[in-house]
Order: sequence, then C-alpha cells, then structure tokens
Amino acid sequence: MFMISRRPAATLADVARDAGVSAATVDRVINGRAGVKARTREHVLGVARHLGYVSDEGPTAGREGAARLPLDFVLPSGSNSFIANLADALAATRRPEAEVRVHQMEGFDPQALSAHLEGLAETSRGVGLVGLDHPAVREAVRMLEAAGVPVVTLVSDISHAPRAGYVGIDNRAAGRLAGYLLGRLHGQRPARIALFAGSFAYRGHEEREMGFRHILAEEFPDFEIVARAESRDDWERSYAEATRILKETPDLAGIYNIGAGNRGIARALEEAGRARSVLFVGHEVTAFSRRFLLSGTMDVAIDQNPRVEAREAVERLILAAGGQRQFASFLVRMQAVFKENIPEG
Repeated sequence: MFMISRRPAATLADVARDAGVSAATVDRVINGRAGVKARTREHVLGVARHLGYVSDEGPTAGREGAARLPLDFVLPSGSNSFIANLADALAATRRPEAEVRVHQMEGFDPQALSAHLEGLAETSRGVGLVGLDHPAVREAVRMLEAAGVPVVTLVSDISHAPRAGYVGIDNRAAGRLAGYLLGRLHGQRPARIALFAGSFAYRGHEEREMGFRHILAEEFPDFEIVARAESRDDWERSYAEATRILKETPDLAGIYNIGAGNRGIARALEEAGRARSVLFVGHEVTAFSRRFLLSGTMDVAIDQNPRVEAREAVERLILAAGGQRQFASFLVRMQAVFKENIPEG
C-alpha cells in the first residue's frame, strides 16, 4: 500500500477518472491487492503520483502512526441472532487502511438513534447503518452526508435520504419468495396465514410484506392474512403473540416471520402441538433456526450471508471515503434453505 499524500487536491475518484479505470481498480492498486494487470497497475500509480495522491514512500500497512480511516457501524441491540452475527463479522473485518468500530444500541428509538448518528459527524469517516426509516433518522443521515461523512445502509434501506449506497438483499423479492414457497408447500387450497415482523418501521420489513402480499394476490388468491403482529425482534414477544394467534385461529395454515423472533414462534408451535401442521417460513440461518429446520418445526429459512454483507459494506465505505461517493446498490445473494440443504457453520 502506498503513502497517501496530505495534499488535498486529488481524490481517489480523480485518479480513477484520469487513469480511465474504476475507483475499485484504483483502490486495489493503492492497497496492493491482487486482481490488477501489471501494466494497469503501473499506469494507475503513475497517474496517482502525478496528481499527488500517493508518494514514493512505500507501503504504510503496519507502519507506526499510519492514519487509518475510522468507520462506524451502528446496529440495533437485542436478541436478533442475525444482527449479532453481522456485528461479529464487522468486528472481525481487518483492513490495513481502516479501523472498523461497531456500535449497538436500542433499535426502536429513532430519536436516540439520530442523536447517536449526529455525534459521529466529528469522529467518523464513514457510517454503516441498520436503522428505522423514520424522519429523525433520515435527517441525521442528511446531516452526515452534508458534513462529508458517507453513509451506507445495510440489511434495510432508508428512503428519501442521500447515502453512498445500500448493501443487502432485495427485500421485496425476499417477501415474494416467501409467499411463493408457502403457497407451493400448502397447495392451491384456501389458507389462513399469520404475518410477523420485527417492526414495520424498517423499510426492509415493509418491502418484504409488500412482496409477500403481492405474490399471494397474484398466485394464491384463496390465501387470507388473518393476523399481523410486530415482535420488535424480541423472541419472548413473538412467543406471546404466536401463542395468542394459535389459540384464536385453530385452522391457521401458515406463518411468515419477516424479521427476528423465530425461536418464540417455534416454541409456541411446539407447545401447541402444531409444529408439523402449520407451515413456518422465516429468515436467516442461525443457531436457532438451524435447529428448528432440522426438527421440522420450521419449513424454510430465506438466508443471507452476514460475512459477505460486512465485507462489502466496509469496502464501499472505504471507496466512498476516498472520493467515490455513489455506487449502485450491492444486492447480496439470498437462498431458500430447507432441512436438506442447511449450509455448514
């Protein structure tokens, strides 16, 4: 990795433009990563030196006093196993040019979240966020961007706010997939369905519900959603809601859980003796959902890889901090996981 000049004139985007390559290619050259032809590498370095973006002082990785970009990721706290896995993946990310810092706080208090985001404006060079789609949060994102701190949203996007990009699955497509699988597993017979979400204030959860409802209307018009509950990603709350719904709806045919709280729903199904008669589709392969898939309590988990999400979010914040302020959303691949294809680890 080459020493970045203190001269303020040039940015990574300037180097990419003058060299006629992508910002990602410049990033790989500057940081000494593979995947770039020798001729291209020399050309990019020549342009970078000419613009004063790098000097000839050699690699800085591991050099005492070398500046590292402080990148902050703000995630909701609580018992959400997927978010815990994402936090671990972010904390384990090692990049010589960046210092990754993970913050976890109450995820359903938009005022506290917005205040925390505003407090990062003076100390951060990039912020990754899993947050509510709320006016206070949107305003905090606008403030960060205006202060020159790029924001990347993860897992769930935020509407009508400037940000460097989004990293996560296509949540509307995920909801459609859930509805399609539930419908195909049940068949064309009429069915009564319950819908759970962590919070419909998350844009990702709202999009999953939208996709789910649309596919049912298109392909399975005899399905009826008879219950809609918010668990706030609390498994005990999802347990209480699922227990109530199962008692009130003896002919319930299926449950779609948009967010966290799978273990609460699974416990309610098992205690009611209906684990094999009620179809259960949820999200994410965790230590808990893995067990429920194996036991047959859960039929399908629509999974996304938190390690890929962490890696791509860090990569894009580094690029944004270096001058590439906008990129196309990076859609993480999702897969439907059944008992027979549970991935390792």
